[in-house]
Amino acid sequence: MASTFEIPLTPAPQTFFVSLVGTQYQFTLQWRDATGGGWMLDIGGASGKPIVSGIPLVTGVNLLHQYLHLGLGFELWVQTDAADAPPTYTNLGITSHLYAVTN
Repeated sequence: MASTFEIPLTPAPQTFFVSLVGTQYQFTLQWRDATGGGWMLDIGGASGKPIVSGIPLVTGVNLLHQYLHLGLGFELWVQTDAADAPPTYTNLGITSHLYAVTN
């Protein structure tokens, strides 16, 4: 059975650790203020060694779908309170949310 939980975020660039399926990961969120920019996620191991970098936070898709070959054992989904609008600089963690889905 799948479990879903929200990863708490704030509307600011941030680095934090999260434990998913028994493994600790380092998540780094950065805002890219450019055309086609927005929030970008980097995932590293507990030591900070990069696993995946530059994942755009977009709604309506499993952010890790193209990385299934890594066998991370979880999905990441972004959802906003108003339709499928992308997260903005000021609403991250307020009306836009990051969810982890584990099996």
